[in-house]
Amino acid sequence: MTTTPYPLLTGPATVGGLALQSRAVMGSMHTGLEDRPWHVDELAAYFAERAAGGVGLIVTGGYSPNVRGWLLPFGSQMTTRLNAHRHQRVTEAVHDNGGRIALQILHAGRYGYTPFSVSASATKSPITPFKASALSTKAVDRTIDDFVASAKLARKAGYDGVEIMGSEGYLINQFLAARTNRRTDKWGGSAENRMRFPVEVVRRIRQELPDFFVMYRMSLLDLVPDGQTWAETVDLAHKIEEAGASVVNTGIGWHEARVPTIVTSVPRGAWVDSTLRIKQELTIPVCASNRINTPDVAEDVLAQGIDLVSMARPFLADADLVAKARAGRADEINTCIGCNQACLDHTFQAKRASCLVNPRACHETTLVLRPTRRAKRVAVVGGGPAGLATAVSAAERGHDVTLFEASDELGGQFRLAMQIPGKEEFAETLRYYRRRMEVLGVNVKTGTYATADLLSGYDDVVVATGVEPRTPQIPGIDHAKVVSYPDAITGKVDVGAKVAVLGAGGIGFDVTELLAHTPETVEEWKAHWGVADPAVVRGGVTDKTPRTPAREVWLLQRKESAQGKGLGKTSGWVHRAAVKDLGVHQVSGVTYDRIDDAGLHVTVAGTPQVLDVDHVVVCAGQESVRGLYDELTGSGFPGTVHLIGGADLAAELDAKRAIKQGTELAAAL
Repeated sequence: MTTTPYPLLTGPATVGGLALQSRAVMGSMHTGLEDRPWHVDELAAYFAERAAGGVGLIVTGGYSPNVRGWLLPFGSQMTTRLNAHRHQRVTEAVHDNGGRIALQILHAGRYGYTPFSVSASATKSPITPFKASALSTKAVDRTIDDFVASAKLARKAGYDGVEIMGSEGYLINQFLAARTNRRTDKWGGSAENRMRFPVEVVRRIRQELPDFFVMYRMSLLDLVPDGQTWAETVDLAHKIEEAGASVVNTGIGWHEARVPTIVTSVPRGAWVDSTLRIKQELTIPVCASNRINTPDVAEDVLAQGIDLVSMARPFLADADLVAKARAGRADEINTCIGCNQACLDHTFQAKRASCLVNPRACHETTLVLRPTRRAKRVAVVGGGPAGLATAVSAAERGHDVTLFEASDELGGQFRLAMQIPGKEEFAETLRYYRRRMEVLGVNVKTGTYATADLLSGYDDVVVATGVEPRTPQIPGIDHAKVVSYPDAITGKVDVGAKVAVLGAGGIGFDVTELLAHTPETVEEWKAHWGVADPAVVRGGVTDKTPRTPAREVWLLQRKESAQGKGLGKTSGWVHRAAVKDLGVHQVSGVTYDRIDDAGLHVTVAGTPQVLDVDHVVVCAGQESVRGLYDELTGSGFPGTVHLIGGADLAAELDAKRAIKQGTELAAAL
């Protein structure tokens, strides 16, 4: 009998009356494919690949039940028979590949990026430009009717069920919390009245669709002031169950919360305790979510009695996650690293979502790694993200690939990134590439400096030699106090107790966090971010517990603008807050005068001063390493030579661009 190391995750189950091929839920993510009807076939292909990979239940991105609930102007909605008809291509594609799919009904409320957004009361969110108007008493009833109508259209479209979005700070949350519900009619005032809206949504859907699967996504921790108490959350859970929900799914934090909930620095499984807590209160199944990104974590969660595990972004990273886990190939899973750079950052920039470690995500019909008709001999020079992506993708197509890496280890800049506190997940990407190259038979030559003579005979040479740190022209830059950022990160230099970091870009922030950070448990991490027990503090958020920095650090930049402006939209605020909480001295508008035994001499706002530091870590950008490319192209090399990654463009380190370039090049070889 064949056994799997993950029997709970990968085995079939019937949950909430729905027969599933696994207990893995692909949680809702807005990708941008939902908003325009001409993307429906791409959406179908995207979901079909995940269903074929073993996902038990797919939840779509959010679809509004009416125009005033739009997330974006002319955004996704399920409001007409034509909508339902188009969606039949999506549901059929999922069913043909063994999966189940639920439509998420999401009313944005005051999170809508439209001038006609509405909410429980007339309020403006801190993350959208328009103030929402208050729904009238009659309009609340009509909105509930719209939820029901969307659910009925979802069934007509072939969906197996719906998920009612009742968390993350959208309209239903806005009714539930005193923070945003200041009504005095039957839909506001007391906690019981504030709960009436979501309960009626579920009750009326169940009344109209008695046998339909209805999952309610519930906010277990609002993480905003004047949010719900735990007693209110439990009361709501009971009412939702009584109203007829099939399953309760977990939601953590509003989008405006100042506590990170899903970025890579959030410990794995950090919020499972809240899901276990609500599970004890209910008889219907419960689904856990947020920062569950590997089969090991998922199996452990299920072993504690949870019924389903939602992994959203992990299925962007690897559509075959469940199938690989079932087959004992978990070491071949391309793990989500929680970076948000190509998924949520894209979404909030109104761009199509994808995945840093898997640029094929949401591009399944256009970025295709078809088997090659003619196998080429391909040399890839450089074992950083760009080179690794090229080597694996080219080998998957059937090319004969050799990878040359001058150092003794693969990984390039990822080997540095994985040393940064909160970015340990980056090691998973290197594990994935190493294992895939082993399985695919890529000939890996580490400790080998590629020369033109060594590369003779290859049809294609891909130069992915990366970058090297830029050395700024500062008097004393060769002083013993000066340290390059690679030496500081790897520990080659034992950095002292007082440090100046030159450059406040992404690397400068990373180095600063590394130098100031002290190890912490999950509970300490929560305390440092001000996470509290909602049974004690309304909303589950309180004052942060002060951090004790490991070193005194000055983070300096020449520009006079605020530091960290160029960091990622959905994760940059986390890094800025962490640096602030660590007591880092942040100084902008700095002129670097010189470095000597006394320390770093600078001028700020016309005033000279000396920073008495033990070391000066230079994070002043990078320069492309492209000598080999210039040599090959200048010597009439007979093969085709390609230049990608940092060797092509040494902007702020951009693994997203590097991996995408490598994958696209391999697809075109």
